[in-house]
Amino acid sequence: MKTVIKNSVGAVLAAALWCFIQPAQAEPGDERIIAAREAARTGDRKGLAAYASPAGHVLDPYPEYWALSNQIARPGEADPARVRDFLRRQSGSWLAEKLRGEWLRSLGKRADWSAFAAEYPLMEQPEQDLVCYQYQARMANGDPLALAEARALWNLLIDTPEACTPVLQALVREGMVGGEDLWLRLRRLVEARRITAAKAVAGWLPADSGLVLADLDKLNNAPGTYLDKLPLNFSVTRGGRELALLALARVARDDPQAAFLRFNRLDERFSGAERSYIMGQIAWQAAQRLMPEAHAWFKAADDAPMGEDQAAWRVRAALRAGDWRGVRVAVEAMGLPQRDLPDWQYWLARALQAQGQKDAARRILERIAGNTGFYPILAGEELGQSFSLPRRARPVQAEELELVRQSPGLQRALALFRLDMRTEGSREWNWSLRNRDDRFLLAAAQFGQEQGLYDRAIYAAERTRSEHDFALRYLMPFREHVEPNARAQGLEPGWVYGLIRQESRFTPVARSSVGAQGLMQIMPTTGQWLAGKLSLKGYTPGWLQAPDTNVYLGTSYMRIILDGLDRHPLLASAAYNAGPGRAKRWKAARPLEGAVYAETIPFNETRDYVKKVLANAVIYGALLDGKAPSLKATLGTVAPGGGGADNAGPGAGLE
Repeated sequence: MKTVIKNSVGAVLAAALWCFIQPAQAEPGDERIIAAREAARTGDRKGLAAYASPAGHVLDPYPEYWALSNQIARPGEADPARVRDFLRRQSGSWLAEKLRGEWLRSLGKRADWSAFAAEYPLMEQPEQDLVCYQYQARMANGDPLALAEARALWNLLIDTPEACTPVLQALVREGMVGGEDLWLRLRRLVEARRITAAKAVAGWLPADSGLVLADLDKLNNAPGTYLDKLPLNFSVTRGGRELALLALARVARDDPQAAFLRFNRLDERFSGAERSYIMGQIAWQAAQRLMPEAHAWFKAADDAPMGEDQAAWRVRAALRAGDWRGVRVAVEAMGLPQRDLPDWQYWLARALQAQGQKDAARRILERIAGNTGFYPILAGEELGQSFSLPRRARPVQAEELELVRQSPGLQRALALFRLDMRTEGSREWNWSLRNRDDRFLLAAAQFGQEQGLYDRAIYAAERTRSEHDFALRYLMPFREHVEPNARAQGLEPGWVYGLIRQESRFTPVARSSVGAQGLMQIMPTTGQWLAGKLSLKGYTPGWLQAPDTNVYLGTSYMRIILDGLDRHPLLASAAYNAGPGRAKRWKAARPLEGAVYAETIPFNETRDYVKKVLANAVIYGALLDGKAPSLKATLGTVAPGGGGADNAGPGAGLE
């Protein structure tokens, strides 16, 4: 600690200055852009109007955009000619895309379908509500194919923007959906807790369905009470049975065992398909709690239709149970394109291996191996191949770098980062890289690295298709902090780099939505706990945004949780994100293959995090040592456990 932290005052000062020295000092006119942004934030229309005129600044389009956006938000105040003029002058820019989307929403709400139809084709990446307005416009203009194309929304669309409701209604009205389609959508919406949208679908059911609309609120708010008060004849109508099923599914969300016991008292009142449905719901909720009964309950669900998340947990329950035949059945029952994802193809191959079908397994593994993801690396290792870095692209040339420097979008991005408008800067950067070739992407990655924008450099390098530079894709800045601290704590530097890359993309000022800060995304309360644990005096949250103190605290925490979790990097990676107590509780009653533990982590965020951190560690190992460590060996076997006290402290980024 003596060489890492000189004093807390210095740490706070470094954190305070960091924002202002990257990537450049303030430039003339910056204060106008900041004032215009504040006027936009507070709705100061006079201020917006005053700042909207160009003044020779690279960010001149922003005050004008803010002024026009403010007008569009006020019905009847926007001047269509001014909007079109801005869109013409800023054609191809991220701001043009953003303003065009706002303008199209305004036109859609007013049902100005002629103007909408003229403008919509110029959108490059329309959001879902605009897609639905487009269907409305085509329907209004008599396009016979509009509804046929919109039919896919019925099954796929869970979050239902207001613009999509008339399209879904038209599908019902024209007889393109009905019967089982309506019941299935109602179930999916209630499962996803979209009660308002579910009530809309319930209103489209036939009058004799037997479904009482008010009961949807009752069963959602108090499902146990609703089931206790079921009338004896509830099963006479389809609506009565469906409401009971939805109430059972709602109970399962809180207590799968209680739902199973309640269902056993009612099961003879349901059809075979209805029994399969509710067993699938109970099994799904049980699997997410890692309950050993989940696998048997999924078997009882038989061939009930399942959504993607439910189908994934069916595979995971079979993995936890060690039932390779069940794994194969569950993967093969998935729909496309989910079944073809590397995750499920890997487990299908493993299941085939276990059943003696080695040639079929090999063909699958060969198809998914050779990439940088968690499962492609594991697939290669199953084939006896350790991960190797791809051939490095030829160096970026001076003229290629200059082309990037002159890109208007990237110039705007740099200015936005300079003004600490990181969200807007990232969007400008990302938008400027769309449809670019590998050479431009590599030059942008190098440019981002030179500017200290490591997250944007990685973003650019990750998008190359044929030419790759893993030294840019897997950057290693702050080596003067990372590697000495890793060695001092006895940690593999590749693991530390892999974790930082996933946590913050090497952005010292990164701050998560829950308040985690700095390179290693440490919560202020976790930092305070660590300071006490390490006998450090004068802790302040400012330590977390200074690279030296952040990395010292983060690597110290990695060591603490590693020692408290069988010295297993898989468990420690899970604990870093979700807390040591959870990492312990996710163990099984029997030894568990590390890859199975990783795949069956109940939190989506943590499961994805662990896979990426450990895959990153393999690649960083190859960059640092010239030879990649084995991912399968790192995953190893997780010893039996589950439950128990947690004395290792909070998680770094999730409490």
